[in-house]
Amino acid sequence: MSHIDELLAVMARLRDPQAGCPWDREQTFATIAPYTIEEAYEVADAIEHGDLHDLKDELGDLLFQVVFHARMAEEQGAFGFSDVVAAIVEKMRRRHPHVFAGERIDSAAEQSAAWEAHKARERVDKGGHESVLDGITRTLPALARAEKLQKRAARTGFDWPNLDGVLAKIEEELQEVRAEIAAGDSQALHGEIGELLFACANLARHAGVDAETALRATNQKFDRRFRYVEAALRVRGKRPEQSDLAEMDALWEEAKRMERSE
Repeated sequence: MSHIDELLAVMARLRDPQAGCPWDREQTFATIAPYTIEEAYEVADAIEHGDLHDLKDELGDLLFQVVFHARMAEEQGAFGFSDVVAAIVEKMRRRHPHVFAGERIDSAAEQSAAWEAHKARERVDKGGHESVLDGITRTLPALARAEKLQKRAARTGFDWPNLDGVLAKIEEELQEVRAEIAAGDSQALHGEIGELLFACANLARHAGVDAETALRATNQKFDRRFRYVEAALRVRGKRPEQSDLAEMDALWEEAKRMERSE
């Protein structure tokens, strides 16, 4: 028995109505979906940390999520794991005609364009979609979805020609945020901050920066520096709430200087 067959057997046993695990038997596509998303992020985290041993484990956890969903679908008579594998094999062959069907593509840029063209044709074949925005998953992280929406719209020419236009838009949105703060309109402010964030995502796209990755890195930087502030305050016999902004800001700058010197 292959390892994948063993994994499928384990999943079947866990879902067995009589001898399986009560928790696993109770799960549905909807209840498992959050775990699937979490495992995908843990794969990304292992990659960011360059930990290949952890990556192996996290990829296994992610694979188990695929097996879990496939098993539940099989129980409903919809499809099984082998159907999932067959579908992705067929899709990869179809979307890489330059590899499997003798078509000529000479660069990664040409392949990216061909890939998107294949996907667009597939969307039309599935249901006659009318918008270039169709097919963008609504449950993507907001920054990632913003970039995908902008990329799709840009293919039609709906895009700033350069960074200057994007920066001007950010300044415009920031002024509108300031205006709503002054007006005290919390509902309008909610919308304007969203538009400011959307414009910032557009800036990242034009600059060739992945907004989600950039923000994740900044989150980690904040986490690291604030922990330094907490540790320094403990040496002084304090907690952050017993300090003040001036003291904590000085320690924050100290953390930044230490990072630059490393």
